[in-house]
Amino acid sequence: MSPQKILIVDDDPGIRELIQLYLQEQGLMVDSVEDAVTMDAWLTKNHADIIILDLMLPGEDGLSIARRLRAQSSVGILMLSARSEDIDRIIGLEVGADDYLAKPFNPRELLARIRAISRRQSQLQTDKAAAVNKTQCFGSFCIDFASHTLSKDKSPISLTNTEYELLKILIKHPNRVLSRDALITELQGYERSPYDRSIDVCISRIRRKIGDNSSPQNLIETVRSVGYRFNVPDDKQDAMD
Repeated sequence: MSPQKILIVDDDPGIRELIQLYLQEQGLMVDSVEDAVTMDAWLTKNHADIIILDLMLPGEDGLSIARRLRAQSSVGILMLSARSEDIDRIIGLEVGADDYLAKPFNPRELLARIRAISRRQSQLQTDKAAAVNKTQCFGSFCIDFASHTLSKDKSPISLTNTEYELLKILIKHPNRVLSRDALITELQGYERSPYDRSIDVCISRIRRKIGDNSSPQNLIETVRSVGYRFNVPDDKQDAMD
């Protein structure tokens, strides 16, 4: 299902025009602005399902904008950058972006990633409708599939959409090793590159939020050279399957 509205935030008018025309040809509703100031003004009057956000912008940069947007809403954020260094991708994901794409890029890949974010957003809404009053607990943690919230000892833990979706996938496969490739394919809907560390970054964020770095066998265990396993006590597994 395509998003209702996409907003492009990029200071290069040529890039904005090319992306906008291509996405409109694919049947998407698209608008564009050049910086944070005009983006904020646009958002006061309009709604965006996904924001395509350039990293290098005049005034407030893309990382700062992404951090601010994520603190305010669950809007989909796809970051663009002419810099392809791994550290830029990691920082972009750290501040809450749903995905990151280096320039130059194939427009078809941009479209695929937009559709992947859109599918996750649609799945979130479907899950909310199907999971009213459904809660699963493991140890001191409880995840509420209706409200898409996680709590520890009844204290809420803030998760981004991507963090929630990844944690949900792991919870749905308790005590089973899931490879990084399997996780990213299910989460993002496309094959990862050999250097894509988005899953590792997201796992690290979740671990920090749930305080999962102190025990030898973490709640989310790293299985070297394979992937990750969500560990739950045996007496909890039947209830979660």
